[in-house]
Amino acid sequence: MVKAIHSMIRVLDEARSVAFYEQAFGLTVADRYDFDDFTLVYLRNDAADFELELTVNKGRTEPYALGDGYGHIAFCVDDLEAEHARLEAAGLSPRKIVSFERDGELMARFFFVADPDGYQVEVLLRHGRYR
Repeated sequence: MVKAIHSMIRVLDEARSVAFYEQAFGLTVADRYDFDDFTLVYLRNDAADFELELTVNKGRTEPYALGDGYGHIAFCVDDLEAEHARLEAAGLSPRKIVSFERDGELMARFFFVADPDGYQVEVLLRHGRYR
């Protein structure tokens, strides 16, 4: 059986990114591996085994071009409004909450927030298939 274990993003500033993901989503450093040219930082929380891998390329000073593909990572929460208010109070500037319906039924309620490198992170209400 195949199991998803992590998703990787490249970041400029390790400390800034680790602080963002801890403050926003409760992810903490599970492992950190320092190499000559790069550092790998694995973030996780107690809710799941899945990890976010931050790759920090040493000497990189320019932001990464994220391109026009719309990729993102997503987290689900029990109280969407409370999470939105918490991130807003923390100065993280979440976008507005959106409801998405299909065939007249609620499919998803969500908002996005950008991390320090501009990656979009989706926060979904725990509902339906988003558990």
